[in-house]
Amino acid sequence: MLFSIFGSYGMQLMSGISPLFITKETPVILVADDDKSTRMLLRDAMEKEGYRVVEVSDGKQCLDVYASVKPDLVLLDAVMPIMDGFTCCKQLSKISSNFGNSTLANPVIESSLNTSAISLLWNSTPILMITGLDDPESVDRAFEAGATDYVTKPIHWAVLRQRVRRLLQQAQLYKQFEAATHALHELANIDGLTGVANRRRFDHYLNIKWLNLAQEQLPLSLILCDIDYFKLYNDKYGHPAGDVCLQKVAAVLNRLAQRNEDLVARYGGEEFAVIMPNTHAAGAVHVAASIQAGVRELQMDHSESEVSHYLTLSLGVATTLPSFEASSKTLVVAADKALYQAKAEGRNRIILKQLNC
Repeated sequence: MLFSIFGSYGMQLMSGISPLFITKETPVILVADDDKSTRMLLRDAMEKEGYRVVEVSDGKQCLDVYASVKPDLVLLDAVMPIMDGFTCCKQLSKISSNFGNSTLANPVIESSLNTSAISLLWNSTPILMITGLDDPESVDRAFEAGATDYVTKPIHWAVLRQRVRRLLQQAQLYKQFEAATHALHELANIDGLTGVANRRRFDHYLNIKWLNLAQEQLPLSLILCDIDYFKLYNDKYGHPAGDVCLQKVAAVLNRLAQRNEDLVARYGGEEFAVIMPNTHAAGAVHVAASIQAGVRELQMDHSESEVSHYLTLSLGVATTLPSFEASSKTLVVAADKALYQAKAEGRNRIILKQLNC
């Protein structure tokens, strides 16, 4: 079903997260306790359960190794020197929250995803606090700091083993859900044929950048490009060849629009777009010329073209200073008019239109 909806790229992306649902990796448990004998007992108990264990002796060390270890569970003592468990727990929760927000705000769009999505979503690591404090205030404080569960000393080892097992199972299910949601979010924003952003992502990203740059009073440029005589290309070489053509052109755009903030999108049919935040007209025209040359260098035969023996592009470039009094549509209209003019004047050329710059 996903294949029929999103195309071959969707199947590729979904296949990249399939290992999440049957994980064979040994869970890693990070133990933070200032008492060496307690750490040794915890290590022994956890290793007997088949887990890998990493030890630290205070909250600061726990924070220092957390990002590199990427534990599946943290066993955290509440009372420790240098940084106590409550403070450490709050910091771990903050790291998780910041990481999760940045992941959702900046969805990754790539031609392939080789990194397991679960490694991108390890931020939901459960925290089990183990301490001699058992008064109601300490219990409340632990959960307010972000603890997932709480056990007291002396440790009841059978209870601890069961809670660790339950938390790891819950965390695994949560990460599977997060990874699947992340993959579906990717699919909803990607063109199935070319692997670049789709029109939905284009509209959303352009509106966000328009508002951001209106506040910052920085320029925004847009390139619209159209493959010259693409219908004749399809008629001559066939639709499968036309699909390959679109993929190769998209790859050129992706390679030459190199800045992190630039977004390449399939605007519709044989038309592509490049959103270029904080880019003046000269910079946008330079990128447009590079794209035009990059497609020409593909030397893809196009015997039906009236302007070249090879595949060519017509490009319209528009630049403006966004404002809250106008909308992003004004930039799209300007770039579209520039593209129309490029085609009307003979194709295989670049036309620039500047608005209130």
